[in-house]
Amino acid sequence: MKAVVMDGVKVPMTVREFADPEIGPKDALMKVEACGVCRSDWHIWQGDLSWAGLTFTGPQVLGHEQSGVIEQVGSQVENIKPGMRVLTPFHNGCGKCRMCQAGRSNICESGGRRTGGFAQYAAIGNADFNAIPIPDEVSFESGAAMGCRFMTSYHGVADRGEVKGGDWVVVNGCGGIGLSAVQVAAALGANVIAVDLDESKLSMARKEGAVETIDARSGDVPERVKEITKGGADVSVDALGIKATMLNSLLSLRRGGIHVQIGVTSAAEAGQVALPIDLITMSEIEFRGSLGNPNHHYAPMLAMVATGKLHPETIIGDRISLTETPAAIESMTTFQTIGFTTITDFS
Repeated sequence: MKAVVMDGVKVPMTVREFADPEIGPKDALMKVEACGVCRSDWHIWQGDLSWAGLTFTGPQVLGHEQSGVIEQVGSQVENIKPGMRVLTPFHNGCGKCRMCQAGRSNICESGGRRTGGFAQYAAIGNADFNAIPIPDEVSFESGAAMGCRFMTSYHGVADRGEVKGGDWVVVNGCGGIGLSAVQVAAALGANVIAVDLDESKLSMARKEGAVETIDARSGDVPERVKEITKGGADVSVDALGIKATMLNSLLSLRRGGIHVQIGVTSAAEAGQVALPIDLITMSEIEFRGSLGNPNHHYAPMLAMVATGKLHPETIIGDRISLTETPAAIESMTTFQTIGFTTITDFS
């Protein structure tokens, strides 16, 4: 098959023939129709997540935001059939561990096998659990976004942030995750403040439902949030993962507020950021990590997309081919990407 191959950390990726994925009795083979180019792929290519165990182990195909059509299933697959339109979460679960049984497959204790979506075909491990059928009303492009960034924001805002109508919500960083968080929070009836350094991204955030935007270069972000909200936000999301956005998020909250950490750190932080612990303690601020979206939580999100209450497709930026993917990954180094860059041409 044709694929984008990573040969080493920071080594330019190449497009070439690569071995087709093999599937086991519980797996399925998917013909990829759309795959997002996510900043997490860039982090892996940069070697930023080696501290978390995500290391380079030889030529590999990245891409974890894919949707497509089931081409073949293993002998023990019961519910997923060839021809079905599906997406698959980046955190494939085993379906059997304590976390999966508790409905938290996004933090599965053992994980599930999958192969990368920067290719014409991808394998889905434990397909009956990890292949999520897509309604006919939902495009493959939207389905790809719900393999990682859009569904990650949905879980972070709706579940971990417990956002409700009338809440003041701050979103720090307006990349793909941040813009998704703006859209989801606005759809839930919140008043959303978007923060970024790039006016084009702030403009897009306004289109996605932000009632206020803040250019982080123009002054003290937490003070501006407190002016707008008359005391502080109910929920604040760090959608980027650097020290500045994390601290701005925490310092923007009212007493009893909730900070949701979605963005992962770069090599500079290596997962370690000093926090204002006394403020967190004395104001009873809740610091909540958020990863992906549990498999069984897809139903309400997909229903909102199918009925037009959520619109992942409006956040899609460039639609590209496999051959353009290496350049798209490299462009993330300068933070110029707006919205979801999505591979739609696999020829």
